[in-house]
Amino acid sequence: MVTGTGPVTVLAEPEAPGPGGSRRRVDVGPLAFRVLASPGPAGSARAPVVLVHGIGMSHRYFSKLHDLLAADGPVFSIDLPGFGGLPKPGKDVDVATMAHALGEVVASLGVGQVVLVGQSMGCQWVVELGAQHPELVAHVVTIGPVVDAAHRTALAQALALAVDSSGEPPDVNAIVFTDYIRCGVPWYLAQLRHMLRYPIEERVAELSMPLLIVRGGRDPIAGQEWCRRLRDRAADGQLVLIPGHHHNCQQSAPRAVASAIQAYAP
Repeated sequence: MVTGTGPVTVLAEPEAPGPGGSRRRVDVGPLAFRVLASPGPAGSARAPVVLVHGIGMSHRYFSKLHDLLAADGPVFSIDLPGFGGLPKPGKDVDVATMAHALGEVVASLGVGQVVLVGQSMGCQWVVELGAQHPELVAHVVTIGPVVDAAHRTALAQALALAVDSSGEPPDVNAIVFTDYIRCGVPWYLAQLRHMLRYPIEERVAELSMPLLIVRGGRDPIAGQEWCRRLRDRAADGQLVLIPGHHHNCQQSAPRAVASAIQAYAP
């Protein structure tokens, strides 16, 4: 198990995400996580998949992908501290610290190596975890990885987000905007500062496991040249495009994204 962040405490919650699923809170020292687990069919040989949301978000915008992947194997959607209605940490938490604590949560699942999937800023947390603790991770999948070097400022990110929102389906925007409200401005801005500074293009080069990059063909946040650059920096990188979709293609085109993940890590 990963050590150094604090004791790990698992607390049961009464709600369940769906048939056959479970929901529990996992505290790593002062950081509170939520794990939504679907066991998948009995006897599945597929590696477990762990889904990690982006800045301001929660497991809700992984719901369609989660259900599709759970049809043939175990899936875990994880809400990170301060997001999805979880308590805000009483201290600053940079990408490396968050990834380290996330590693504690993944280790506590007791399922061996996992396919670690991140979206947007979630890509930073999963890449960092893969670089820190390769013993926990069989494959890394990044969907719409940030921050594109072409617009690495808060203003540029806000403009790209506005453009993206204009092209996303209404149901996706509804999840995004309500999750932003639950997150709140102070915690969002605290994490935005770390997101803009994190050198993901350097850290992907440290990965010892394969990296899959998934990009919506119309994503204005993670550009095509940027995604190609990350692919080429990785020792074993692949890039898959989802034509006609935007930054949140995991929710607008879940079958295509699920197929890409299943082909990459069968």
